[in-house]
Amino acid sequence: MPRVKRGFKARQRRNKILKEAKGFRGGHSKVFSTAAVTVLKARMYAYRDRKNRKREFRKLWIIRINAAAKANGISYSKLIGGLIKAGVELDRKVLSDMAINDPAAFAKIANMAK
Repeated sequence: MPRVKRGFKARQRRNKILKEAKGFRGGHSKVFSTAAVTVLKARMYAYRDRKNRKREFRKLWIIRINAAAKANGISYSKLIGGLIKAGVELDRKVLSDMAINDPAAFAKIANMAK
């Protein structure tokens, strides 16, 4: 049986990995074996952190709302509880944005929650 060197397909596969490893430091972007491992890890981190990003942003929004709520004389939990009872359907992202960019409107909402 003749020997098959797989020249084109193997090079294509290696170049795909090396292209994805562009920008990594040292051999991680030049040497195929290290680049392959690094790209695999990078994909794992990207998958994990797509989930973590959502958690981090929600935490940030809650911190901002809490600070604005305290400035208006109400705790975060009482604010959220009061908004639910008042039937105000604003999510934390919008409340956070309002707390930063429109404090007067946030103060009105805080009064509604009281």
